[in-house]
Amino acid sequence: MASGAAWARAALVMVAVIALDQGTKALVRSNVAIGDSDGVFPGVEIVHVRNEGVAFSRFSGGGTVVAVIVGAALLALVAYFVTHLDKPLVWLPTGMLLGGALGNVIDRLRDGAVTDFIKLPGWPAFNVADISITCGVLVLLYVTERPRHAAASDA
Repeated sequence: MASGAAWARAALVMVAVIALDQGTKALVRSNVAIGDSDGVFPGVEIVHVRNEGVAFSRFSGGGTVVAVIVGAALLALVAYFVTHLDKPLVWLPTGMLLGGALGNVIDRLRDGAVTDFIKLPGWPAFNVADISITCGVLVLLYVTERPRHAAASDA
């Protein structure tokens, strides 16, 4: 795939993730009071939580440390993408990871914390950006570690 097409696809995925993430968070902020919860399905609740940390509330209050970690991770991701544009499907996890990270960065810049709203039993609340980051890591592992014959059939 031409490098321009890979950039365009990654950008499209990134924008879609940010739009879905910010749209769902806006719905929660306008319809669910902070601390409230509403059962949607057995074992799934919609909640409204402000998360000042990263990775399930770790590093809460870490301001500069969090910004440096996120910035370094994004730079490393873009560097990997730039040096592996010829790798089939590399645009997909790149867009997912950038979109998820930027979706949460937007919250931090606007509100000083991330809005989390999906709650499963025994698990901290999370959001669409977190889902995109988690799935993006899994897709990146697949793209980088899959057997050569699988990669050749995607080209």
